Amino acid sequence: MSALNNLFSNFKNALYKNYGENPGKMLVHTGVLGWVLSSLAQVSAIVFNDKISTEQKSFLIPQEIADAGVNILSFYLITSSFKRVASKLVKTGKLSTKPIREFLSKNGLNSPKYIGNRKFNIENLANFQDIKSEYRPFKNGVDVVASTVGSIISCNIVTPVLRNEYAAKKQKQALAKMHENEQKIVYPKGVSISDYQKLSAMKYSNSGYLKI
Repeated sequence: MSALNNLFSNFKNALYKNYGENPGKMLVHTGVLGWVLSSLAQVSAIVFNDKISTEQKSFLIPQEIADAGVNILSFYLITSSFKRVASKLVKTGKLSTKPIREFLSKNGLNSPKYIGNRKFNIENLANFQDIKSEYRPFKNGVDVVASTVGSIISCNIVTPVLRNEYAAKKQKQALAKMHENEQKIVYPKGVSISDYQKLSAMKYSNSGYLKI
């Protein structure tokens, strides 16, 4: 029991250390984890379904894995990008609250030389502790909103479009392969296609004669 309590305590400490002051990051990572688990469930459902033939599985499993890759990658890239941009806007003072603006003005940092400058970071200021209690909740809120907006755009707009594009491309490839197989002529080994065509013509031209 004590080992279990220690494990749970270590887990809580790890969560706080990594996500305690960065809930937006936690939202991105838990979203990715959700996609991974969902994709594993989809693939497992195909693998262990006895009603699906081996031939169908050989096509469906790679397709499902590729589809999962599109979902996970688009979600992570878009959501993390939204969060990163929002964080940068807060760190450079481009997005701020009245107390933060007053703090910057008091320290002579409210000019275009600082506000919005990519190299400027409020968190690196020597007296950052004076504004930290106001700054942290605001930044965390902006991160969460940005991550949420990014995840909505990814899940409802970008991911479906990419998935449909991929599915359409794979469908065209499958149809082209089927058409190629249908048009393919199989002839005996060691006989050229020209000879095979002549033999076939002779066979069907003589099929109307009655042998005695």
